[in-house]
Amino acid sequence: MRDSVIAVLLWLTGCGAMGVMAADGPREVHGSADVFAAPGVALAWGVLRGATEADTRIVIRIATDRNAFAALSVVGSDPFTKGERAILPVTPTAPIVDVRVPRAHFADFPRTELRLFGSAAPAPDDAPKLVVFYLGVPDTAPEFPSAAALETYLAARIARARESTGSKAP
Repeated sequence: MRDSVIAVLLWLTGCGAMGVMAADGPREVHGSADVFAAPGVALAWGVLRGATEADTRIVIRIATDRNAFAALSVVGSDPFTKGERAILPVTPTAPIVDVRVPRAHFADFPRTELRLFGSAAPAPDDAPKLVVFYLGVPDTAPEFPSAAALETYLAARIARARESTGSKAP
């Protein structure tokens, strides 16, 4: 009986250690709507229509708390070929970062990863603390005919997203 109890305790200790190790890796979350919010970060998508399809831009607004995430990058990838293209190289966070991408980019690189790091200058092999990924442009991302209308929408959407997580604006 004593050996069984010890075996169970050792097994539980091992499971706890594995849980801690898993918690140390990056957390990956599938973003499914035009807005995402978690403690320390809020993001919103919008489409700025251009005069032509080639001029149309997808805008991703990323609002971060520097105490939670000190750097970020945005990467487009093709899930089939595994090819990647940096949309925004690793850069220190700011209260608001807007990433503008031609809509045509998503035909070749449909997966978009927003990688958020704890360190302001992560080493190339440092794993992000959080990865929010999208497969294409969210269907719920609204389109706007003017930059002013898009700006108004993104500001309001980020404010509401922050309220939902109890985050305050930097």
